[in-house]
Amino acid sequence: MNQYPSQLFEKAVSEFASLPGIGHKTALRLVLFMLRQDKDKVERFAKTISEMRQEIKYCKVCHNISDTEICSICSAPRRDHSTVCVVENVQDVMAIENTQQYNGLYHVLGGIISPMDGIGPGDIEIDSLVERVKEGGINEVILALSPTMEGDTTNFYISRKLTGIDVKLSVIARGISVGNELEYTDEVTLGRSIINRIPFNNA
Repeated sequence: MNQYPSQLFEKAVSEFASLPGIGHKTALRLVLFMLRQDKDKVERFAKTISEMRQEIKYCKVCHNISDTEICSICSAPRRDHSTVCVVENVQDVMAIENTQQYNGLYHVLGGIISPMDGIGPGDIEIDSLVERVKEGGINEVILALSPTMEGDTTNFYISRKLTGIDVKLSVIARGISVGNELEYTDEVTLGRSIINRIPFNNA
């Protein structure tokens, strides 16, 4: 068992080690680094994290993170408001935006259907997507979920929920290897997959 010269130090290491992808050794290095910084810099860091957690919002329209009630993408007049790209999470929005190949809106599900993990259709933002489409003004829904079994299951469920609604349903081209996570796909491949999307029924 590790021996620490300070309980405060030990608590800080434990908090950093609780972050995903951060092991004990990395947490120890980070805390030692923070300890060497000016107090003002550390306080500014802590304040930024605290403000982010307390003040950040989720867009009422697409569920992307935002500083305001409606995010900057949904409120941008120059974007194509007739096209909605459905993604699993916020990281996927960032990945697609980085390709600079898409100019429509998004809908963040906040997960995908995964019975093994206890995640059903009611646990993610599918109903709000259906309501957005029913309200009108949306001509195309692009399903841009990771090409995994769970992603395909979610695509199929959404397609069933949108049956009977006059909207084009497409899916990103499979330039992305099956089983890969969307957020880790390179920008060129992801951009081409958006451009070369195909009708969902042909996927």
